[in-house]
Formats: sequence, C-alpha cells, structure tokens
Amino acid sequence: MALAGPLLEPPVPAPLLIIALVIIVAIILVCAFGVVHEAEHLARRLGDPYGSLVLTLSIVLIEVVLIAAVMLGPGEHATIARDSVMAVSMIILNAVIGLSLLVGGIARGGRRPNRTGVLLYLAMLIVLSSLAFALPALIGEDGSYTTGQQIPIIVLTVALYAFFLFRQMGRQADDFREVDSLPASVASESQTDASPHARVSVLRVIAQHRAEIVTRLLLLIVTVVPIVLLSHDMAALLDDGLGRAGAPVALSGILIAMIVFLPESITSVRAALRGEIQRVSNLCHGALVSTVGLTIPAVLIIGALTGQTVVLAENLTNLMLLGVTFLLSVATFMAKKVTAVHGAAHLVVFAVYGLTVFA
Repeated sequence: MALAGPLLEPPVPAPLLIIALVIIVAIILVCAFGVVHEAEHLARRLGDPYGSLVLTLSIVLIEVVLIAAVMLGPGEHATIARDSVMAVSMIILNAVIGLSLLVGGIARGGRRPNRTGVLLYLAMLIVLSSLAFALPALIGEDGSYTTGQQIPIIVLTVALYAFFLFRQMGRQADDFREVDSLPASVASESQTDASPHARVSVLRVIAQHRAEIVTRLLLLIVTVVPIVLLSHDMAALLDDGLGRAGAPVALSGILIAMIVFLPESITSVRAALRGEIQRVSNLCHGALVSTVGLTIPAVLIIGALTGQTVVLAENLTNLMLLGVTFLLSVATFMAKKVTAVHGAAHLVVFAVYGLTVFA
C-alpha cells in the first residue's frame, strides 16, 4: 500500500479501486481468521466463559480499529459508529444466532441454554443499547449527545461493562457454562454466586500453561497489526466506492460488521453443530455486549478529541426492529429447549432489516 500510494490517490480508476479493495479485504479476513485461530486455542485452554471472552474482545478490538480508521479518515462520518453497531446488533442477534440455532436444531435437536447467563447478557444489551440508540434522540441535540452529556454516558457505560466482566469472570462464572457440563444440583437452579473454585482453576491453568498462553497472546496481537495498518486504506477506498455507486450510507457500517464478525460467525455455527448452545450465546451475546460497551465510549472519546459530531440516535424503524429482536431473544432463550424454529424466526427478522436498509 505504501508503494502504491500515488496510484490510489483520488480519483482512483474504478477497476483499480475494486482490485485494491478485494486485496485489502482478503488480507484483513485472513488476519481476522488468524486472530480467531489463536483465540479459539486460548478459549479451549482456559474454558468458558474466559475463553469466549478472549475471542470476543479480540473481535471487538478489530471493529473499534476499523471504525476509528473511518472516523479519522477523510470525509464526514458522523453516523458510522451508529450504523456499524446497529449492523453488528442485527447480524449477531438475528443472522448469526438464527443460523446457529437453525443448523444446530436440525443437527442436534432442541438444546437447553443456561438461562441465567443468557438473561444477564440480554439485560446488559437492553440497557447499553438504550443508552446508545434511544436516549440521544430524547435528550441530545440532532441525535448526538452534548459535550456535558457525553462524560456521564461514557462513565456509566464503562462502569457497567466493567462490573459485568468482574462478575462474569468471578463468582458468576458458572452462569455462563453449558448446562450439561454442570452438576445437577447447580444446573437445576440459578447460579447467582456459584463456584468460587472457578477462579482458582483458571489461575491453575494459566500457571501450568503460561508459555503457551503468552505465546498465543503475542501471536494474536501480531496478527491484529496488519488489520490496523490496512484499515485506514480500506475505509478510504470503501467510502469512495460506495459514494460512486450511490449506496445507502448505512451500507458502509454493515460491510465493516460483516467483515469483522465473519470468523466469529463461523465459530458460532461450529459450536451449534457440536450442541454447545451456551457457547453460541457466550460468543454472540458476549461479543455484542463488548461491542456496545466498548465501541460507543471509544467513538464518543474520539469525537470529543477530534471535534467530530457523533450521531447515535436511530430511526424509529431500526428501534422497532431492535425491540422486536430483544423480545424474540427472551422468548427464544427462556424456552425449555431452543429449537430450529427459533432460529428461523431470527433469520426472518434479519431479512426484514436488510430490506429496510435499501428501502
């Protein structure tokens, strides 16, 4: 990209723009799969919920980098964070979960999730999504938080997410494990303060496999570097290409979300085919909690430092679809068994979201 710099200065010829975009996206995808490869090994070594957390945080890091690259690039991108996070929400909650439940239900039949853990995820998502997409329209200016409102929103979002992680990795770790892998006495009821031995066991694993864990973490970080270096070029070329095509503004955020979460989507489907329904929830719901809990504060900080306007308020159509998605998610995971029909219902909601983008 450094050598081809003069050739890619706007206006870039259409064939060259397409070739450059294909190459950059291909490299980013290869590196993203590399990140997931290392994160999956760490996930298997550490066990849930710690392993899934490593994977989801890795993916969210990539997304934050890509969104930041777009914001810091040329042009106005006031809605890129809103569009990306909304696209991630619809892709994860409906497309990925829907496909996972559909193929998992067909292959394995109905499976029982750990209801306490899933409902904790959904409780977090309802609060964080309301702060991100609904509240700015009610108390902000033109869909954006004012400077005085941004600071408390950032603090509250980060504090809630940090407390959630503290509980998830501590006394409530069993709430995020497969029901079938828990003792019957624990699996039959809500595990509010269960298994203090979970912290001890993961510390023992880290002590026994310190070299492998450190090596894989370093490889994971190194694999993220090309994504960081290429993200700015991808953002500039993508913005140019979509502008020429007259595509909807929200499509840029959707494409970023699809690129970032493709590896994790494949991991989720694999978990569903193995009958690991709680791992599907940990990967999908956990990724979305991390996305909203980290991306929104990050873009608000970037906007404040660079003087950019960050529009977060969503339109009524997307707010309605998000509300339907949350209601459907509660109905799905509160069922005694999650089946393929639940997955089909989620896929229909995602199809409707796709229609609204081009409406």
